[in-house]
Amino acid sequence: MSVICRHVLVSGRVQGVGFRWHTRAKAQELGLAGWVRNLPDGRVEALLEGEAPAIQAMLAWLERGPTAARVSGLEVVERAPDRLTGFEQRR
Repeated sequence: MSVICRHVLVSGRVQGVGFRWHTRAKAQELGLAGWVRNLPDGRVEALLEGEAPAIQAMLAWLERGPTAARVSGLEVVERAPDRLTGFEQRR
């Protein structure tokens, strides 16, 4: 299978609820590469790279997020893979 990449913006109550930490843990569980960070406008931004089934599973998880989060929207844009390694939580 080939590697795909998705740039994701998550809206709702997604800051101050452990969203980045849980996103990193889920991405590592799924074998994805990329990063996640908070944005000044209250959204969370992520870049996901990996096999299509793992990306789809991650996007499904991001629609819900961790228990304390309340996701109201997900914007997903296809990008060319950067061949990233590892998954990091950024500030």
